[in-house]
Amino acid sequence: MDLYEYQAKELFAQHQVPVGPQRVVTGAAEAADAASEFGLPVVLKAKVKTGGRGKAGGVQLAHTVDEARDKAGAILGMDIKGHVVRRLLVTPASAIDAEYYLSFLLDRANRTFLALVSAQGGVDIEENQDSLARVPIDPVTGVDLDTAAKIAATAGLPASSAEVIVKLWETFVGEDATLVEVNPLIRDGDGAIVALDGKVTLDGNAAFRHPGHADLVDTEAEDPLEAEAKAKDLNYVKLDGEVGIIGNGAGLVMSTLDVVAYAGEEHGGVKPANFLDIGGGASAEVMAAGLGIILSDPDVRSVLVNVFGGITACDAVADGIVQAFALLGNVDKPIVVRLDGNNAEQGRKILDEAALPGLIRMDTMDQAAGRAAALAAGA
Repeated sequence: MDLYEYQAKELFAQHQVPVGPQRVVTGAAEAADAASEFGLPVVLKAKVKTGGRGKAGGVQLAHTVDEARDKAGAILGMDIKGHVVRRLLVTPASAIDAEYYLSFLLDRANRTFLALVSAQGGVDIEENQDSLARVPIDPVTGVDLDTAAKIAATAGLPASSAEVIVKLWETFVGEDATLVEVNPLIRDGDGAIVALDGKVTLDGNAAFRHPGHADLVDTEAEDPLEAEAKAKDLNYVKLDGEVGIIGNGAGLVMSTLDVVAYAGEEHGGVKPANFLDIGGGASAEVMAAGLGIILSDPDVRSVLVNVFGGITACDAVADGIVQAFALLGNVDKPIVVRLDGNNAEQGRKILDEAALPGLIRMDTMDQAAGRAAALAAGA
């Protein structure tokens, strides 16, 4: 889960990372009130989960209360890379002597953690990637003051930043994050090191250890289908295609997405509409929940159920599909089913005898993907 800047800075503060005062507002009048309270000048920042806000005009400096009101009104409603600005962060402007960049992230390729650090932070960091120092972090020893001092020295950050680097590492570990990023990390006019911005990605697999993380979910921005699937404990991700996908096992579902995308090239560029892994158990309730979510997606024109029977045999999956049709009632979109693996013949027989309306059974994954893509294209 990606956090907004103000949420990231709230977590930073909980771990004693220095951050400035801030207020989140939803209207221009509120922004003016915050500017009056904080004292001028203030910075207005669009709250969207994407980079490039500054260059898009989503970060503005206001020197008067009226200017804060006017600029807030201009930013609210702005579209930044497909994200509509509904909230602003108002914070006092800082006297900046130097800008730095620092992040901790999960280095999946090398199965460790990585620190990225640069003495050239700010809006042009993407153009200054050659300035980034990459420092591997031992996951056992982590980052103490000595390690933090070495990280700072590697990129030319002041020695005084070491303590803040340690606190950011504690945020990274303590919150089970996969990314903690500060850009810029500044030295202000008094020589203090302050996190002026913040970006945090939390590991959803560790949510059970952090009940408070549920309060950080932006329900307004969350896709309603993904929210419904989450409530039903389904592993679902909305995509931008037309073929709904259900499979058992993440690897099989990912392969199915690829095969459908390839088949769709012959049918006007039809693509998968979602990722949905029902896991090892394909009970009637699970299958009905998955089909219900996919069928409620107005972008979906056909559905592909691709199951390889293992621990859960194909005859149990077929029974689940039959019962799911009964639970759902009217199924108004074609559903292509491919069963293989344990008890595949029995499963196919169950579906053939059920003669479910709109269900088409195919024997191979390529055939099933091709048929689903053709149906989505209206062929």
